[in-house]
Amino acid sequence: MKIDNNAVVSLHYTLREDGADGKFIEETNGRPPLSFIFGIGQMISGFELNLKNKSQGDKFAFLLQPKEAYGEIDPKAMVELPLQNFVGPDGLLDRESIKVGNPVKMKNQEGQSYIGTILAMKPETIVVDFNSPMAGKKLHFSGEIILVRAATVDEIAHGHVHDGTHH
Repeated sequence: MKIDNNAVVSLHYTLREDGADGKFIEETNGRPPLSFIFGIGQMISGFELNLKNKSQGDKFAFLLQPKEAYGEIDPKAMVELPLQNFVGPDGLLDRESIKVGNPVKMKNQEGQSYIGTILAMKPETIVVDFNSPMAGKKLHFSGEIILVRAATVDEIAHGHVHDGTHH
């Protein structure tokens, strides 16, 4: 079976920045493979585009430009927020977790969660970058397709691969 919409794909991959010899980011080798339903928006578009029509046993290697992956860095996603937004219920700022380089989870007025990275701390504000940590990067994926099969009706309805457990 070839990879196409509503196919379950399981694969092992290695991810590097800028090319096959670039900085190592992550891999699945030695762990369970990555499994997803192709074509339902679970994976970045460039990743899926490069896997379409491949089959079980096929190897792959491709470089994605930022626009095919997590996008370019958006300066508008770097925001300066009042220090008061980071003060706990006790009225204090947790200086161990709220510091430059650390991730911070926040919610907007609609209750949507966002994760950002603290870029700078100023006397009355904190600058947070809500870009993906992978934004602006060229990503090189290489690996092998382990399994391709049709997704079940339940998997499609639930929007994820079932691993034998029920929910």
